Amino acid sequence: MSSIDLKIFNELREATGAEFISELVHAFLEDAPVQIAQMRSALTASDVEAFRRAAHTLKSNAATFGAAELSALARELEMLGRENNLAVGNRIEVLNEAFERVKNRLNELE
Repeated sequence: MSSIDLKIFNELREATGAEFISELVHAFLEDAPVQIAQMRSALTASDVEAFRRAAHTLKSNAATFGAAELSALARELEMLGRENNLAVGNRIEVLNEAFERVKNRLNELE
């Protein structure tokens, strides 16, 4: 399975234009690691709301580009946060690995 759904990515490129999608990609690639770091620090601080918000933001932003796996992983973490459950095991590492695959693919598509 590709880390990016090309149909969604190409529809976004058509809707926004090649130059703007490049800006969107750069903003996402800068913001996603920040969201992941916020999730890690929220986990350490047992701040369920900050954890949920960061997961929600990452979920939505990933979906914009057709990064379905990354979005689904973030949605799962968001749901755990909603349930006040911060027993996430290695899910943040799995999420980070998925982000790395998305980052590599987006860099190829630009």
